[in-house]
Amino acid sequence: MLHYQAIEIFTNEDARYRSKPVADAVVQYIRDVKIAARCIVTRGVAGCYESGEVATGRVEVLSFNLPIRIYIVLPAAATEQVLAGLEERVADGIIALHDLKVVSHKAANTFFPRQLTVRDVMTPDPQYVTAESPLSDAARLLLSSIFTGLPVVDPQGRPVGVITQGDLLARGGLPLRLGLLAVSEQDGLEAIMSALAHKRVAESMNTPAVTVAADRPLTEAVELMLAKELKRLPVVDTGGRLVGMLSRLDIFKTVMREAPDWDAFRAQDIEVHNLRIVADILRRDTRTVLADTTIDKVIRIIDGNDIQRVAVVNAEGKLLGMIADSDLLHYFKPDQEGLRYLFAKITQPFRPGSAPDLATRLAQTTASEVMHTDMLTVPEGMLIEEAIRLMTEKSLKRLPVVDDSGCFKGMISRDSLLRTGFGQAS
Repeated sequence: MLHYQAIEIFTNEDARYRSKPVADAVVQYIRDVKIAARCIVTRGVAGCYESGEVATGRVEVLSFNLPIRIYIVLPAAATEQVLAGLEERVADGIIALHDLKVVSHKAANTFFPRQLTVRDVMTPDPQYVTAESPLSDAARLLLSSIFTGLPVVDPQGRPVGVITQGDLLARGGLPLRLGLLAVSEQDGLEAIMSALAHKRVAESMNTPAVTVAADRPLTEAVELMLAKELKRLPVVDTGGRLVGMLSRLDIFKTVMREAPDWDAFRAQDIEVHNLRIVADILRRDTRTVLADTTIDKVIRIIDGNDIQRVAVVNAEGKLLGMIADSDLLHYFKPDQEGLRYLFAKITQPFRPGSAPDLATRLAQTTASEVMHTDMLTVPEGMLIEEAIRLMTEKSLKRLPVVDDSGCFKGMISRDSLLRTGFGQAS
């Protein structure tokens, strides 16, 4: 048997807490405290009050201020905390408490609440460009943003496309990822921006824009993002005008805000269904290299996979560090001339005889010299909600996964998190 208690509140339709109906205020409060509680609100068909007022549904003129009963079932350990908040909210009514002997408590994880709409989650009033804007405008806006895509609108403010970092790299002539440009020398950055200023957004953007209406369910928007393999969606009003952007990061922030502490639930002997762990979504194809692997080989590996990084391990497979193109930039940054050849090598075959000094240096530098060792790792058994919290708080797109002995197992990404979470919510 589980030790639970039940709280009953007897109030009425007219009762208010800060201009909100008491029933709505109580439901919101119970939801926000994120404990293992269930709350049910029922409306009576008739009743009377201490004041002598009578409410009945049989006589139209008296069918107002009907009685409301709110019933809350919760673990006894949380009762005192919940009662403190309820007494403040129920200024007109009766609060009762009694013990319950609960045989079992089972709950299902829905990843994100189904009542949420796109408007609840989106980033409102996003920055945007037009099709005729210089490509440099889009690049500068993206450089100053945590997002990697911008909506493109027509003169009426209706989305006609999206311009992303990938578009700038593939069709706009951007030589490096924006994150690398941000830490490049200022002279080099301005030279790149000057070249982009002669091109228009229309030449590189993705069109037509795939949009979602602000009043649509969030689940519908996520389904659209996954089906179209999109990282973001412009959000429009009833007139088709841009009012927001919905990104995976917006969705993850919502999951982090709404999700209860499932580990705490399980510690209270509550059986939770639909929980998924990091091992369920692990990408195991991330390449690994040994610490003495030379950087010329590492560059070829980074260039050949979409994760854009390699894991450095020892002979037993334990994770020692990670190498991404940003690590190469920091390591070779003092040699600006060499950097130009280095990133030309990453984006296209290295020409025989080019920069022989750099080629020698690459062949003599090992992974252990370039790798970063301060990476955040997660265990295989971590709940995906907790992984989302870490990635959101740290603004990470990927996380390395290790087993109990510290051996590298693979990577998780935002895309895999969203697909798995949506799959369990459907």
